[in-house]
Amino acid sequence: MSSQILRNMFQGPQARAGEAELELFYMKSHGRKVARIHMHDWLILILLVIIEIGLNVIHPFYRFVGKDMMTDLKYPMKENTVPLWAVPVYAVLLPILIFLFIYFKRRDTYDLHHAILGLLFSILITGVLTDAIKDATGRPRPDFFWRCFPDGIDNYDRWGNVVCHGSNSDIREGHKSFPSGHSSWSFAGLGFLALYLAGKIKAFDRRGHVAKLCIVFLPLLMASLVAVSRVDDYWHHWQDVFAGGLLGLTVATFCYLQFFPAPYHTEGWGPYAYFRALEERRSNRRVDQPVHEAGLGIRDTNQQSRPDRHGIGMGLDSSPDYHSYSLESDVESGKV
Repeated sequence: MSSQILRNMFQGPQARAGEAELELFYMKSHGRKVARIHMHDWLILILLVIIEIGLNVIHPFYRFVGKDMMTDLKYPMKENTVPLWAVPVYAVLLPILIFLFIYFKRRDTYDLHHAILGLLFSILITGVLTDAIKDATGRPRPDFFWRCFPDGIDNYDRWGNVVCHGSNSDIREGHKSFPSGHSSWSFAGLGFLALYLAGKIKAFDRRGHVAKLCIVFLPLLMASLVAVSRVDDYWHHWQDVFAGGLLGLTVATFCYLQFFPAPYHTEGWGPYAYFRALEERRSNRRVDQPVHEAGLGIRDTNQQSRPDRHGIGMGLDSSPDYHSYSLESDVESGKV
């Protein structure tokens, strides 16, 4: 009973009627075709990966940092509450696991392929934009003083700029505050997941089930807590995480809308490609059906022209001569 109530709440009668008409597009039968159509998109993803690696290799801009600026840059150095390796786990692998779960339920290759492709585009485009802005801006982190002067003894040149004697890797990382990479990647991946779930559960179907919104907001809450942790760890200023979150969510929205209708759309539960394939399959059926019916009509005509056991065609059994012959036979045999 409870499962039926949940089903009614999250899908509704129209959704259940739509599910009865769902077509299945399996990975084995359609996977290669879909991948071949989007081959250039996967090549662009590889290009984005190469660009992202290059942006992490080059040095950021070392902007001027004077003694008066150190007031806001003397926060202690802390370890990351959310380590870097955890970001792709919850921002990439977790959404993909959810995509796979839905695929095994609905068997829609188009949905699985486009969800993964859109997610990867969202993550990589956000990463390239974030690291490009980081390298170009070179804003110091809140803990820059201790990165630059680990012994606490500061030193400046004649222009008043810092002369750091800390670790090169710490100094380099200290100039990558704006925008926050953790925040942008989190909102790029989990923001895409939130849009995906909103479409799948029909969060905006005007039925007034706030529980659906709770499910949609859950990934966004997770991304927000990651962003807050960056400020708590003194790795970023609040402007860094705000800009990073806005950047990631904006890119996620654009990437999602490339493959899926808006979540509030009546067809927001499936990708554009699914509905195109569905229409193509139904068009082919409509074309094949008249040909089949025409064949049946020819066979019926042939059957009507076949002679019966009296040597008279079946199409002539209603003629007056046939009825007269039949009546005379019945009289002679005593049936009448």
